Amino acid sequence: MSDAAPVIRVETCGLAAVRRVAAMLDLDPDGWREGDPLPRGWQFILLGADTRRSALRGDGFPGLGVPLPELGLPRLMLGGRSVAFQGDIPIGATLRRESRMQSLTRKEGPNGPAAIATLLHALFLAGAAEPALTETQTYILLGPQASPRKAAEAAPVPERARRVVPDDTLLFQYSALGFNSHRIHLDRSYARDVEGFPDLVVNGGLATLLLTELLRTEKGRAPVSIKARHLAPLFCGRPMLLDVADGERGWLLRAYDDGGRVAVEIEAAAG
Repeated sequence: MSDAAPVIRVETCGLAAVRRVAAMLDLDPDGWREGDPLPRGWQFILLGADTRRSALRGDGFPGLGVPLPELGLPRLMLGGRSVAFQGDIPIGATLRRESRMQSLTRKEGPNGPAAIATLLHALFLAGAAEPALTETQTYILLGPQASPRKAAEAAPVPERARRVVPDDTLLFQYSALGFNSHRIHLDRSYARDVEGFPDLVVNGGLATLLLTELLRTEKGRAPVSIKARHLAPLFCGRPMLLDVADGERGWLLRAYDDGGRVAVEIEAAAG
């Protein structure tokens, strides 16, 4: 655990931002009103950083509320996230967000020096002693020569899987709503020429959102927690296949890349 003081911000779960998320997802933006519960998975609009442009990393990553130290590791990837929903967040509510570096571990990997940074965010409703939501995000920092992750071997894709093709507009809107300026999502030349990807990379949070939305719309249920593993990148303009399968205590959500390989896997627990 880190002893550093948390970064504290006051956030408002504004109706305007919620309507824009709905519009991005091609839903009726007038379907939400103040006082309605924020759909679980939409909390990313409350976790955006306000890092000054002069303090951004070279890749444009803002730190999502907590500045990352300079470690000489210019490449950054999302490894996973865990979210616990202790209660609903009403649209229109004012919240206190506490963000801190939970842990930072340096290691030697197969491609040289690396580090694993885990950030912890907690959202408190006004006057509440316990958070309504906690989210941990794990990032992998790598040296400049590290190769992009590759997905595992192709697996059978369920016939019921939903096909989604993320385009430049979707990546832009999601990045703008979360104030995420990581250049692999916005700058095609940077993604290709510097990071070595074939195209813009789909935001890990966007892939998670699309999966939790599939759960919300197909099953009509709200999870009490999710645990996501990001196994390989997904790319702009290439089809993603999204699937929700029933499990013993909840659901297993998977996003397959255009080669039929699992790129994102989420365990969602039922209440």
